[in-house]
Amino acid sequence: MVRIRVLVVDDHRIFAESLAAALAAEPDVDVSAAGSGPAALRCLERAAAEGRRFDVLLVDADLGAVAGALPAQREPGSGPPPPGSDGIALVAGVRVTHPGVRTVVLAERDDPRRAAHALQAGASGWVAKDCSLSRLLAVIRGVLREETHLPPALLTGVLRELTAARKHRTDSERLVESLTPREHEVLRCMVAGLGRKDVAARLFLSPHTVRTHMQNVLGKLGVHSTLAAVALARRAGVRPADLAGDVVERSGQLA
Repeated sequence: MVRIRVLVVDDHRIFAESLAAALAAEPDVDVSAAGSGPAALRCLERAAAEGRRFDVLLVDADLGAVAGALPAQREPGSGPPPPGSDGIALVAGVRVTHPGVRTVVLAERDDPRRAAHALQAGASGWVAKDCSLSRLLAVIRGVLREETHLPPALLTGVLRELTAARKHRTDSERLVESLTPREHEVLRCMVAGLGRKDVAARLFLSPHTVRTHMQNVLGKLGVHSTLAAVALARRAGVRPADLAGDVVERSGQLA
């Protein structure tokens, strides 16, 4: 019998232990539980090192959230939330560090926007926390067959969110394409979090020249702040400058 290894990640201990116990009653399921994102990542690393990789993560959508507080709303197309903000951030991290593991988000409420963000982050499913055990098992087995599972009531809203995200990305890409090569390099430095002096040192330019490039970037992107420019750049898929490995030419080729 092929056994399915499941890791439940939820900081509500009673729920996590109850769900783990219910799943463990299945003859083909091995289950463990973790109470936080960092604990889950440690479990994944330890299991991989021992040759006992997990197959599926069941992740609380509101992992780490303050009780009673709603997760921060994000603009369509802005990508997954920053690391550590909630369960969807864990999904994004697992996709990078353990791409063979399927993730399913457990949610207390139907939220098309957050479900869309979960799919963008790499989740294979979004299910209600109060769904039946048989439904949850069907989702677990389904995602291992490369299926994507969403509640039927969420499908229209999720498709709308994903369509809006694609439109925002397309518009953002068009704006980024209007930048000169040098302005694009400056934007990559901004995405990496560098300030004006650091950008100047990195690109061998004067701070005044960098200031001019930054103003041009904001103007062409149609935004009024560095934060807005960075958000737009991320939507367009602009990578941050590789501070460790990029080689910046001293010549004026990019000027």
